[in-house]
Amino acid sequence: VQLQASGGGLVQPGGSLKLSCTFSGGASDFYHIGWFRQAPEKEREGVAISSRHDPPTYANSVKGRFTISRDTAKNTVYLQMNYLKPEDTAVYYCATRYNRMVLSARLSAALYDFWGQGTQVTVSS
Repeated sequence: VQLQASGGGLVQPGGSLKLSCTFSGGASDFYHIGWFRQAPEKEREGVAISSRHDPPTYANSVKGRFTISRDTAKNTVYLQMNYLKPEDTAVYYCATRYNRMVLSARLSAALYDFWGQGTQVTVSS
C-alpha cells in the first residue's frame, strides 16, 4: 500500500491550497481515506475523512473552509483548503483504513492503517 501526498506550500492568510493524495497497491480497498495534520509540538489530528458509503467527516475547525473529494478513476483524494488561517500551518498527511468505523471515531489518527509521507502547509504573511 502506497500513499503519496503533494500540493503543500506557503500561502498568505485567506488564501487557498489544494492537496492531493495518490494511492496504489491495495489502498483502493479501504473504507475510509482522509487527511490529518500535525503542527509542531502538537498531536496529529484528523481534518477531513472520505468514507465509501457515508458523507464526509470534518473537524469543527475546518468546516465550511475545507472540502475533501475523491477521484476514483485517478486513485486520488483531494483536500481543497480555502480561507486558510495561520493556525492551519502543519504537516498534512493522508491515511487509509480498511474497516468501517463509527462516525465518532473517524477523525482518530491512531485507528488508521496506512500512511503517506507528509506535505508541509505554511500559512503566513
